[in-house]
Amino acid sequence: MFSWTLYQRGMKGSLRMLLIFAMVISLYVSVIISMYDPQLMATLDGFAEAMPELMAAVGMKSGATSLLGFMISYLYGFILLIFPMVFSILCGNSLIAKYVDRGSMVTLLAAPVKRCTVAFTQLLVLISGILLLVLYSTVLEGICAQRAFPGELNGKELLMLNGGLLCLHLFIGGICFLASCVCSDTKYSIGFGAGIPALMYVLQMLANVGGNADKVKYLTFFTLFNPEGIAAKQGDAVCGVTVLFIGAVILYMLGIIVFSRKDLSI
Repeated sequence: MFSWTLYQRGMKGSLRMLLIFAMVISLYVSVIISMYDPQLMATLDGFAEAMPELMAAVGMKSGATSLLGFMISYLYGFILLIFPMVFSILCGNSLIAKYVDRGSMVTLLAAPVKRCTVAFTQLLVLISGILLLVLYSTVLEGICAQRAFPGELNGKELLMLNGGLLCLHLFIGGICFLASCVCSDTKYSIGFGAGIPALMYVLQMLANVGGNADKVKYLTFFTLFNPEGIAAKQGDAVCGVTVLFIGAVILYMLGIIVFSRKDLSI
């Protein structure tokens, strides 16, 4: 069920993307955490009051009273959602559909390796990349917060929060992986793998604005990720990310089954 050689090859291919996304996340996380200051917070709250719909759309809220609350408002509504999501889209497509589209899958399957082994190994590459990005973000947040504001950040709450974030991105990765396994053409793999999460995020943006669009939240899986609720250990928030995790497992299993049974015409 696992090919170490193929896994190494996949991780090597993902390394450049991981480094790029890690650098981008480093920039935003370090800058935003450094902005945690009563005077600057007042300025940011002023922007939120001046452009309430725009700020709400990307999950940014005013009135944060703690460092973690500030981070939730300005990191977990856009930055830490979008960049790992884009990584999952690009990585998920390159692991299966790209090989099939280019005809390179012939080389992989020519070796004495079963299809399910190829799919499972490529899946582990995707999961490893997602895990590394979330783990890196967690460590980075902890270091930046400790250096700038010693003792201000609750480590347990941060771990719980990013545990929920990991479940969300594993689910998104599941969508991308299943699309890559179902579609033999990269344009369709990207179309579904990127289109579904992007559409769901746009719906979440509409729901964040509130008003008549509030009911849209029932149409997007992003609603299951409630950062404030997770940090506060609310039962419904924990259930939400549990559903995301279970959904991710189902999507990954479906992807492996579909790829193992599909006609590759090779």
